[in-house]
Amino acid sequence: MGEKDLRSKGHSPLFFFLVPSEHSTETAVMNGGGAPEHTGELEPRQDGDAGDDSNEQEVIVIQDTGFNVKIQAPGTEPFDLQVSPQEMVQEIHQVLMDREDTCHRTCFSLQLDGNVLDNFAELKSIEGLQEGSQLKVVEEPYTVREARIHVRHIRDLLKSLDPSDAYNGVDCNSLSFLSIFTEGDLGDSGRRKKKGSELEQIDCTPPEHILPGSKERPLMPLQPPNNDWKPMQCLKVLTMSGWNPPPGNRKMHGDLMYLYMVTVEERHISVTASSRGFYLNQVQRHPFERIATPFQVYSWTAPQVDHAMDCVRAEDAYTSRLGYEEHIPGQTRDWNEELQTTRELARKNLPERLLRERAIFKVHSDFAAAATRGAMAVIDGNVMAINPGEETRMQMFIWNNIFFSLGFDVRDHYRELGGDAAAHAAPTNDLNGVRAYGAVDVEGLYTLGTVVVDYRGYRVTAQSIIPGILEREQEQSVIYGSIDFGKTVVSHSKYLELLDKTSRPLKVQRHDVLNEKDEAVQLCSSVECKGIIGNDGRHYILDLLRTFPPDLNFLPVEGEELPPETQKQGFPRLHRHRLACLRQELIEAFVEHRYLLFMKMAALQLMQHKVDQTNGTIPGLAQAKELAESLVAEDGSDPKSREVVLNACKAVGSISNTSFDIRFNPDLFSPGVRFPEESTDDIQKQKQLLKDAAAFVVSCQVPSLVKDCLDHSALPMDGATLAEALHQRGINIRYLGTVLEFVEKTPAKAKLEHFYRIGICELITRCAKHFFKTYLQGVELSALSAAVSHFLNCFLSSFPDAVAHLPPDELVSRRKNRKRRNRVPGGGDNTAWASLTPSELWKSIAAEAQSYYHFTLQCEGVDQVVEKHGLQKITLLREISIKTGIQILIKEYNFDSRHKPAFTEEDILNIFPVVKHVNPKASDAFHFFQSGQAKVQQGFLKEGCELINEALNLFNNVYGAMHVEICACLRLLARLNYIMGDHQEALSNQQKAVLMSERALGIEHPNTIQEYMHLALYCFANGQLSTALKLLYRARYLMLMVCGEDHPEMALLDSNIGLVLHGVMEYELSLRFLENALTINTKYHGSRSLKVALSNHLVARVYESKAEFRSALQHEKEGYTIYKNQVGEAHEKTKESSEYLKYLTQQAVALQRTMNEIYKNGSNASITPLKFTAPSMASVLEQLNIINGIIFIPLSQKDLETLKAEVQRRQQLQESGKFEEQTADGLLELDDKIPID
Repeated sequence: MGEKDLRSKGHSPLFFFLVPSEHSTETAVMNGGGAPEHTGELEPRQDGDAGDDSNEQEVIVIQDTGFNVKIQAPGTEPFDLQVSPQEMVQEIHQVLMDREDTCHRTCFSLQLDGNVLDNFAELKSIEGLQEGSQLKVVEEPYTVREARIHVRHIRDLLKSLDPSDAYNGVDCNSLSFLSIFTEGDLGDSGRRKKKGSELEQIDCTPPEHILPGSKERPLMPLQPPNNDWKPMQCLKVLTMSGWNPPPGNRKMHGDLMYLYMVTVEERHISVTASSRGFYLNQVQRHPFERIATPFQVYSWTAPQVDHAMDCVRAEDAYTSRLGYEEHIPGQTRDWNEELQTTRELARKNLPERLLRERAIFKVHSDFAAAATRGAMAVIDGNVMAINPGEETRMQMFIWNNIFFSLGFDVRDHYRELGGDAAAHAAPTNDLNGVRAYGAVDVEGLYTLGTVVVDYRGYRVTAQSIIPGILEREQEQSVIYGSIDFGKTVVSHSKYLELLDKTSRPLKVQRHDVLNEKDEAVQLCSSVECKGIIGNDGRHYILDLLRTFPPDLNFLPVEGEELPPETQKQGFPRLHRHRLACLRQELIEAFVEHRYLLFMKMAALQLMQHKVDQTNGTIPGLAQAKELAESLVAEDGSDPKSREVVLNACKAVGSISNTSFDIRFNPDLFSPGVRFPEESTDDIQKQKQLLKDAAAFVVSCQVPSLVKDCLDHSALPMDGATLAEALHQRGINIRYLGTVLEFVEKTPAKAKLEHFYRIGICELITRCAKHFFKTYLQGVELSALSAAVSHFLNCFLSSFPDAVAHLPPDELVSRRKNRKRRNRVPGGGDNTAWASLTPSELWKSIAAEAQSYYHFTLQCEGVDQVVEKHGLQKITLLREISIKTGIQILIKEYNFDSRHKPAFTEEDILNIFPVVKHVNPKASDAFHFFQSGQAKVQQGFLKEGCELINEALNLFNNVYGAMHVEICACLRLLARLNYIMGDHQEALSNQQKAVLMSERALGIEHPNTIQEYMHLALYCFANGQLSTALKLLYRARYLMLMVCGEDHPEMALLDSNIGLVLHGVMEYELSLRFLENALTINTKYHGSRSLKVALSNHLVARVYESKAEFRSALQHEKEGYTIYKNQVGEAHEKTKESSEYLKYLTQQAVALQRTMNEIYKNGSNASITPLKFTAPSMASVLEQLNIINGIIFIPLSQKDLETLKAEVQRRQQLQESGKFEEQTADGLLELDDKIPID
């Protein structure tokens, strides 16, 4: 695709929010200051489809057909606003409420030529609305509802600078601290000091705790103080007056309600709500610091915040109105209807798909928020059960059209599967099933909105409600599947037809089971999967907990043997419950692995066949592969090729004899499920396939994870990133003990120390979490903070006899409670928690590690564990808080005192829910992103950049302005801007990426640390040295807290810091960081690695600047030796090093001469001046680019042509099979982690 087809306009208005512009307020509001759904004009539109054409891997780039309208509001200048045809009028309303100059109006209509526009109309449906049309903002009379909305809006404006919502985890607010380190927006380099004068004024000394080797891990710097956060005090009180509601005679005069206000100057004012708005000015913050995140992010630390009087918050808390953002008539939303109608939207072309995905995403994030609030209300005892007569564990609840049930084994439903343990695992399995079916997205098949919330020790499942299901008995409703785990089974042709469409993507085998009358019933899912037709006529499936086949490593079955390689490792093992399933990622990887095997088998047979025919000349493997591929594509008319395929199919366990097709039967080994006699052979084969898949986890996936950690292609930094690394490879967390044992036996164990340490930390905190769950159940609300602080003391404090403080009214309430047997789930009178001791807790942790993870932890207390495995207490605290939802006061904790416990009740500020839900994806945007990445890897930077920009627009379109995937997009875009020489744009995009990572993932998430490092590099390249250092120091502080100093990434970070310090001539400090990097690199990459050679060179350069030539020579020689041995004498690196050695030797000799001269002739010696040069910024930047894996490409047209030709030549070579090994070293890589080795 030539560059002409691409939009070469540079920054069209489409990239509004990527380009720092003088209308920064507009950018803020165009991204929907407070509402994720309003992405304003970030909408690409076109009619064509954007898909990969099968033979041409090209993507059609979308043309943008947005248009501008003029907005005329009373008392302001008219201004332009870019809109898109798919937007609703209401979105312009929202933009105006978020804009600085119109934010004081909430009650108005928009008029075109005197006609009022309907709020819910799409712009494209409005006659006469076109480029340049003028819309008038006309104020409307208030109603009580509008007046309330207005008061609430005023409060939101007053609070938009106040972080308390972020600390309390409400309204999708979250924390961000970047602006403290960049002192505002990096885009405004205009008001920056110039490079020259900047050098003298930098104080580069980092705080003591950031220096290499420091053992201190303070908590306070996690949230540096922010002066902008003093909420703008305009009003002390804004509340409803006691004179409400207005009496009849005042109502007749139009009074709606009365407000009472106290200003900062102590003026007491009463306000009558009438039709005039009032106005508040506010400080400008980066829009990304205010935009709501799609899902709530909770902070595990918070300062002590004063609780101020706030009537709007108070009113919201006590009415069931769910917030004014739902401008939908009727009080509660019909979640099921919304979730299903969005799925039914058209999806034939790109604009339709964007609209559909955006609607699905919006409804999902709203549903997740509502379900979370409901689940908390249920556990806090604020919702009445629908079966109040039953005991607490069995109660069910309905709130706001959502059905809530608790994760207990009600009525022995799961008795044969593991009781409460199974009931606790079933909801997450079910959620994985919902996610899988949702992703396949078959038209006509519906799943329930599902959210799983863990809160205060309880697991709550929240589901949308199938219309009509509450009026009928389940037995009548289920027309497909089984309600008693397979004793009685029914099937239905429509369900079989719908489920058949999912069976290939989900690898589910169609199979027969016997019902209670011994008749064969056909199913295309597991038996528990139930089909119910709702009163709305839709086909729903629910209970998808066995969508994926069982994991035989954790399911011992009488008379079934696992393959010997798994038995050697002690499998099968007994698990808590019988619901252990293989992950979808594992199924995919296993099938992929089998496919390669299948192709190899076919190729080998064909080669053999050819040899027989041609009397012994063996064709090349490449030709055989071609043959195999053509053969698989054939219709199987040739008997010989049919036989080849048949043999290969048999060998890999394909269910078809004529093509490769692997599927699993999810009902194998389910108690209560019986299969017909005639399918015995098939069942045997299916069982074998399952055993092979179980063996594949242990013999393939675990070793490959460890190998990836050894070559640093996987670099987990904390528990969450470790879990992600396991999950990507299809390894369940229950294999954590197995993974750690495998690491222990690995010869290169020393290079995996970081991984092992994170694994042990994760294992311990997960065991503690399991214990904490039951510990919290039944703790009375008034004792929550006492119970949590006591638990943390037992877990982390060196104080040997932690004593719990029971709240004083404990005895009174116990007497009362005898009468009330039926209490709310979270209102127990359990005081057993108070008797927990540290040694008891650690015994339980060790026992849990043994029974759940089959791993032996030798530990009797926290200090022993910390000592033995080199853990940090602050890291353990962070991990346990995140996993259980605890929020603690940010202050310095003395964990090691033997005289008093580390935590008191006052230190526990809050307990948050931990929420699991489906994350709907922006599929088109993702394809663009992937195509862009592929282009970049082939060296087509400009095309890659265009595609990624396009992906960014589509992501914005679906997710709103704030989302994790947008963050990845911005990071890659910034990297490309930087490589192509646009440093300013790189800075702007990377700043957004950092803000977004802080807001959407958390201020100390490993991803955020990475983003800080990238931003520091671009700041340095822009001459903002002190900012670059502050950012790097921040990254180092966060990394110390998250995983400690001993981690391969720390070497990269310290090399960055050392280089920048070298550049500002802080040689002593620079050496401390660079020598630490050298030590870490040597440990994790081995003393002969090229990384170590580079580290030595960087250290040598600093010694040279200090004129300590002997040390410089020593380090450079080390580097030279490595280069010579690894890449040979002729390599340019070796030559460079050799040149530098010569230069250092000359300098050393010159220095010696001078010294001798001084000794001999004293003060009148004639001294030739020595050249001591501070390193140039360019040379420092060059080294920074090298260590960060950035390779610059001279982008002249000619170079581009030759590069393209080279890439094509290599691809042809590769296809012909002659060029298999060399590509790894030669080809330009622009991945985020480019190995320099």
